Amino acid sequence: MSDAMLDDLIESLTGVLIDARHEARVGGRSLGLDDEDRVVRDAARAFFDEAEPAVDADRERDLTKRAVDVVLGCGPLQALLDDPDITDIHARGSRPVWVKHRDGRREQRAPLADSDDELVALVRTLASRSRHGERRFDASTAECNLCLPDGSRLFAVMDVATEPSLVVRKHQFELSSLEQLMNGGLMSRDVARFLRAAVLARRNIVVVGGTGSGKTTLLRALINEIPVHERIVTIEDAYELGIERFADLHPDHDALQTRGANVEGRGAIDLAALTRMALRMDPDRVIVGEVRGAEAFPMVLAMSQGNNGSMCTLHADSTRSAFSKLAAYVSMADTGLPIDIVNLLIANAVHLVVHVELREGLRRVTGIREVVDADGPRVVSNELFAVVDDDEGVDRQARAQFPMTTDLAVLLARHGYGRTLVSS
Repeated sequence: MSDAMLDDLIESLTGVLIDARHEARVGGRSLGLDDEDRVVRDAARAFFDEAEPAVDADRERDLTKRAVDVVLGCGPLQALLDDPDITDIHARGSRPVWVKHRDGRREQRAPLADSDDELVALVRTLASRSRHGERRFDASTAECNLCLPDGSRLFAVMDVATEPSLVVRKHQFELSSLEQLMNGGLMSRDVARFLRAAVLARRNIVVVGGTGSGKTTLLRALINEIPVHERIVTIEDAYELGIERFADLHPDHDALQTRGANVEGRGAIDLAALTRMALRMDPDRVIVGEVRGAEAFPMVLAMSQGNNGSMCTLHADSTRSAFSKLAAYVSMADTGLPIDIVNLLIANAVHLVVHVELREGLRRVTGIREVVDADGPRVVSNELFAVVDDDEGVDRQARAQFPMTTDLAVLLARHGYGRTLVSS
């Protein structure tokens, strides 16, 4: 079968889909994803029934998949998205693609495009199909951040790089509970019990770690420990937490996402604005997918003014360094507050900091720190869990090492966690 016939198949399926969508709109209906998939596959079968010369079953399945990937999916990117062993995809122009596997291995795959323009066209097509509003990708908007249909996050740049580039981070939505993460080796049973009790006790938790360490995966699992009757509002740059996938666990939730400016340069809504909006939506808990700027200020205010049980992630290389990063982000809001007041705000807002690490392909919780108070230019804290395997062994599990305050111990005991290491 020639490429020309594949092009004919794609054109045929596209036409049928456009007609089906038009008929649905005229009839006051809308086509769901499953409906569109059925329409396109029925059209593909009809196409091959009339094809001359006839093609064998294997070739028909191959061409149908490739055509459906273009019409409904993510084109040449779809095969990589469908591979369960791949976690990250890096593409640059017409060069070979680099993929990262779950075990940390990196591997080269065939290019996604034959030219820079073709890769840009692919990103624009995906941006135009976004379920949450079309995203621009052109010379005036040189970056594109969006959520793909399967929940993966795509980030692309053009013009500011030597070649257009896209990076896809795939999310493991099947890993959605602390029990699953414990069974996968991310944490010990004791840490899982501690974190579950901390969520139920409505402690404000900051999850920190490096890129790809598992921060979002852990945050998602913590969210899924929140009682079903509580109202949750999530704030993200691109939908990654996938809270709508767990509607049975969180029937009362709202998910907010940032928005870029329109062609006139107006209408942009950033994370700081979304944080202020979220506080007006009567939340029991506010979840910020990733804090990395001025949104830290309204977030810490919200945490310290009654929205206990809120959570966020942050890029930091240890539990201790999270405090200086938060202070730097609060200062980006141009509050004019001195550092001792900023640290007092952080100490009143944050109760626990959890660090996750990716090392040699293994993700681990390596530390949990309790915030106690602020003392001028520093935040006073206790490291409750730490890695005791200092000889760089395989385990590297965080274990209970240091005392927690009596107040925290009593609070966690009410929610099923008891420990003898307690300080007054």
